[in-house]
Parts: sequence; structure tokens; C-alpha cells
Amino acid sequence: MAAADPRPAPLSTRLMAAPVLCCGFRPFFLGAALWAALAMALWMAMLGGLLPPGQAPLTGTAWHAHEMVWGFGMAAVAGFLLTAVPEFTATPEFARRDTALLFGLWLGARLLGLANLAMTSTLLTALVAALNLALAGALAWRSLPRLLRQAERPHQGFALALLALLGVEAGFWWAALRGQDAMAWVNACVGLMMVLIVLAQSRISMRLLRGMLDHLGVHEADYRAPPPRRRLAIFCIALVTGAELLGVAAPTLGWLALATAAAVLALMSEWHFGRALLHRWVWPLYAVYLCMAAGFAMLGLAWLGAPWASSAGRHALTVGSMGLGVLAVMNIAGRIHAGLRLDDRRWRVAASALLVAAAGARVLAGTLWGAGGVLLGWWLAALAWALAWLLYAGFAWRHLVGQRQDDGTGCEEPIEPVRSAPPLPRVATG
Repeated sequence: MAAADPRPAPLSTRLMAAPVLCCGFRPFFLGAALWAALAMALWMAMLGGLLPPGQAPLTGTAWHAHEMVWGFGMAAVAGFLLTAVPEFTATPEFARRDTALLFGLWLGARLLGLANLAMTSTLLTALVAALNLALAGALAWRSLPRLLRQAERPHQGFALALLALLGVEAGFWWAALRGQDAMAWVNACVGLMMVLIVLAQSRISMRLLRGMLDHLGVHEADYRAPPPRRRLAIFCIALVTGAELLGVAAPTLGWLALATAAAVLALMSEWHFGRALLHRWVWPLYAVYLCMAAGFAMLGLAWLGAPWASSAGRHALTVGSMGLGVLAVMNIAGRIHAGLRLDDRRWRVAASALLVAAAGARVLAGTLWGAGGVLLGWWLAALAWALAWLLYAGFAWRHLVGQRQDDGTGCEEPIEPVRSAPPLPRVATG
């Protein structure tokens, strides 16, 4: 009998076998949470004079906006799609090398972006741009064939949004490298993130909502927004986003944004408005759409002449709606596809409340009510935002980097007998 080879496996082999790569959401969800806290801390250090702000072609302001929307948001999108696309399309899970490649591109772009702030270089900026675009391109290359190969293409909305994100990111770096204002492209990216939130909310979060209502004894037929209303909301978001990018006059943008706010609120018109609304798993899902509607409404009113900055509405969309939406997906998909029941401990409610507080503080800082306390509002918002994501990273670390505790080996849901009626695994306290 041949003796076992005493030499350790190559480092690359051991890295590829690490549990953190067994499913796409694991490194990306953890990376998104840690980057959300770190990037915010770096930005506040710049504002406080502790770190020098970046210079052209990528200033500190543009870096902050890009990293909080694209750097954080794209990590969440990548983790979600790498996990959801195989489930949506009934195809095999993505290979570990796909996850490793995509996460390497994301992490490399973040680290080189920091280096670019420290030593301004057009060549280095171009390399950062190439890594970011490669991330979006590789994710599209791996996801789109599966999404578009299905009969009737029921999930083509994700494919179109992903392609649009690639185009918007290309526009951002094209403008930055030419010395132009790239913020319009960041704003367009925010709009696309809102579209993705509506698409994800209709597929994942509403499943949880119905399960929770059953758990509470509220047995109604369905709380998913009818497809026509969902399509109307997506159309309105895309319309106002495209109109702003094209430079349509402010009054027209204002009315389009108000119409978008109404369309988003219409998504909830048939939801349950009773005791279940206050349930700790339900109210954050409502808050996602409420923050989205408030953001578009505040943007619309600002464009129509209201006495506050458009940044108030933008941060209701990013800190409020995007933050809560991403956290919901991480706490639902990130637990179930790690083979665990949902985590019902108090930290999760605290993290959601911190994001609501962060959005509220940042919105107030951009309005008349924040006059004289703008910087204080920024610091309060930054602190609440960072604490929320550090809470998630701290409590999710173990199941994101460790072995599954059931017999699963990939992204499958918990492997155990189903003992309850609701369509979603019941809430556990562990």
C-alpha cells in the first residue's frame, strides 16, 4: 500500500477548499458588511481632516459616493446573484473558482482604489476602472446565459439590470478619466440598485412576509405585489433615472420622481396593515419601500424648489432603502443557504433600527431641520451605519466562513425534515 504524501497541499488548493468559497454569498456578504463600515470610517476621516482627500481624476467625494453605492452595493448584488441564479434557473451551483475570481476582482478594485487615493495616478485609476468593469462583466458572463436561456425568461429583469449596471459603471470611469463630473453616473447606479431591490424584494422578502403572517395566525391568500404594479414601479424608477442622466429639466424630473414615489407606495397597497406590521421580521421589509418612496418624493420636491438639498432624498434611497434591503437579503438568504434557520436574536432588530436611524440623521442633515447641525448629522449617520454592518459581520462571521452544520456542502437550504406548514423555514433563536 502506497504511503500517504506527507507534503501539504499547495496553498491555492487549500484556499479553493476553504468553506468561505462553498457558496457565492459567503465572501461577498462578509466583504460588503466590512467594507460598508471601513469605507464610511475612511470618508469621515477625510471630512475630519485626518486623511487627505483624493485628487483628480478621482476626488474623495466621488470615491465615497462610488464605494458606498458600487463597492458596497455590487458586493451584495454579486453575492445574491451567485446564490440565487442557480436556484431561479434550476441549474448547478457556480464553481468555487467563479466565486474566487469574482471576489478577487472586487477586493482588488477596493484595495487599488485606496492606493489611488493615497497616490493619485491616471494609470492607477484606469486599472481600478478595469477591475470594477471586469467584475461586472464576469458576473454578467456567468449569469446571463442561465437567466436568458429559460423559457419565457421569467428572470430577465435581473439580466437587464446587470447589463445596465455595467454600462453605468463604464460611464462613471469614462467621465472620471476625462476629468468630468462622474456623480451623474453614481446617481444612475442608485436608480438601478432600486430596481434590483424591487426585483429581489418580490422574490425573497415577500416569501418571508407571508411565512411570518402565517406564523402569527394571519392566514391570507398572498401579499406579493401584483406584477403590473411591480412593472410600473420599475418603469417609473428607470424613467426618472434615465431622464436625470440625460439632463432633463428639474421641474420635469420633479414630477417624474413624485410619480415614482407613488408607484413604489402602490406596491404595498394590498399588504397587511395590522398587528403583523409591527413584527420584528415584517417592519424592516415595509421600511425598505417606505424609505424608497420617501427618497423619490424628497428628490422630486427638491427639484420642484423645496428648501432642501437633493442629497437628502439620495441618502433616503441609499442608506435607508438599499441598506435595509441588503441587510434583509443577507439575513434571509445568507442564513438559509448556509443550512441554518433564520436568526431571531435582538442584534438583527438593532441593526435594522440603526440603519433607519442613520437614514433619518443623514436626511435631516440635508434639510432645514438640520441647519446648524449638518456635520453632527453626518457623524451620527456614519456611526449608526457602521455599527449596523459591524453587528452583522460579527454575528454572521461564523456561518459565513465556517463549515455547514448540517449535511449540506453547497448553497442548499437546511437539510432536515420540514415540520411546519409555512413555506419558509420557521424562525429559530439560535
